[in-house]
Amino acid sequence: MFRRIGMLLLLTALLAGCSSRTAASPDQDVSSIIEAYPQLTGQPWTQEVVKRVVDGDTIETAKGDKVRLIGVNTPETVKPNSPVEAYGKEASNFTKSKLTGKTVYLFKDAGDKDNYGRLLRYLFIAGETVMYNETLLAEGYANTMTVPPNVMFQKRFLEVERQARANNKGLWGPSGSSGTNGSSEKPGGASSAGCAQPKIKGNINADKEKIYHVPGGRYYEQTNPEALFCTEDEAKAAGYRKSKD
Repeated sequence: MFRRIGMLLLLTALLAGCSSRTAASPDQDVSSIIEAYPQLTGQPWTQEVVKRVVDGDTIETAKGDKVRLIGVNTPETVKPNSPVEAYGKEASNFTKSKLTGKTVYLFKDAGDKDNYGRLLRYLFIAGETVMYNETLLAEGYANTMTVPPNVMFQKRFLEVERQARANNKGLWGPSGSSGTNGSSEKPGGASSAGCAQPKIKGNINADKEKIYHVPGGRYYEQTNPEALFCTEDEAKAAGYRKSKD
């Protein structure tokens, strides 16, 4: 009798041990994330559930908070009085398939909210150590959008985008080069220019205004471009206006 009880207790302990190894706790998840992204050490984070996806780069949590992913910009699908941008539906559907109903971790950078009251965060799916913001860039569903003071991964994101472009991923490939608005420019303002060294820098500010800077301009050197163009006409055709400096 005692031997049978002992065996049952041992079996229960073994099963509990297996369970603890397969279902990581939030602390274990976060430790793994910080190991992969040490810049996040000490940054505030929360665990949330994704209630719905607004578009490719914006979600709503079960608590009712709108969250805008830092450092990336997917083509528009829900902007009032504007057509759906090329590859916007693909980006939105991708995020819906990846995040809807999922438990996620949200990390802050230096800033907290944007001008629309949305939380600005880096997002990780529970159990995964690759940042979802970075996944959007790597798979070609977004281009970089750097808005100070949230610049922790600025250089990393630009490099990921360059690799996606080089590999013709998503919106940088043939199927992403035109969309419902009839434009021949690639979404996000990326030029299909054929010059060897495009030098006109396109940047998207916090209000999502597309502005281009020419060499010699006041802000040219400090601008980290979301897009590069060979001529001002190309920048204007992609929806950018010239900087007023």
